[in-house]
Amino acid sequence: MKRSLLALALLSVPALAQTGAPFTVNGRGFASLQEAVSSIQQGTATILIAPGTYRQCAVQAGGHITFKAVQAGTAIFDSVACEGKAAFVLRGLGSAVDGIVFRGYSVGDGNGAGIRIEMGNLTVTNSMFLNSQEGILGGGPTTKRITVDRSTFSGLGQCDVSPGCSHAIYLANDGSVSVTNSRFERGTGGHYVKLRSPTVTITDNSFDDTGGRKTNYMIDLSDGGTGLIARNTFVQGTHKENHGGLIVVAAEAKTYSSTGLRIEANDARLSPGDSTSPAFVADYSHDKLAIGANRLGAGLRAFETR
Repeated sequence: MKRSLLALALLSVPALAQTGAPFTVNGRGFASLQEAVSSIQQGTATILIAPGTYRQCAVQAGGHITFKAVQAGTAIFDSVACEGKAAFVLRGLGSAVDGIVFRGYSVGDGNGAGIRIEMGNLTVTNSMFLNSQEGILGGGPTTKRITVDRSTFSGLGQCDVSPGCSHAIYLANDGSVSVTNSRFERGTGGHYVKLRSPTVTITDNSFDDTGGRKTNYMIDLSDGGTGLIARNTFVQGTHKENHGGLIVVAAEAKTYSSTGLRIEANDARLSPGDSTSPAFVADYSHDKLAIGANRLGAGLRAFETR
């Protein structure tokens, strides 16, 4: 019996504890994240990341890779960007990021990000993006599904470094984007969520702009799109670059139909002292949106066609 219990205890010890290395793939330890990524090649594997602060980055060139913190919130990637882009530059067959903190990303073109997705599907959970030019950026023709869940975006965005702004999340694909159960706060420029995708799901998030500076929209569906925006809470701050709307549809193009886009069961308020009277939904598409009941505070106009 004692031998069986010991065997079970050994099996329960994380592989990284046995290797002593910060990055572990199938029990094999690596000193650098790039070495761990490169070892997977075109395969499928999980990289376990030990607690610590890492000033390094990696480029995924193939395979399906999950980047997972052994303990959520304790694996911190700080300021070092690969290819002048991001901590994680992802162009494999698929990627997942779980429990990792990204902070302090700034590059010359104004798009320094925690994650840059260039190929493959992406799932991000339990992660934090802090004090950078961008949180998650990218997309592309092979990226059909992007999912962000239970994550925090704080101190992100800029409109001063480059002609185009950067945003907390800026994603484009011709499939779907889902952003759920996440928190957005203290923006420093641009939009909190900017999407160019035909189908979106943005539900159960909080957008707190009270500490924001030079921010624009809470949600910008730049090229239109349909899907669901529901059960989010919004507080519009006073120190904005653009007070015109909280949710804005097709402000730049009408690439995707917005007919049937459901916006319902949201709660939106203005910060005390805000007298700007923005539209909760500002629509440039002129499609038939499906706007249901939303709880709007004083000073907010429910809808405006532009």
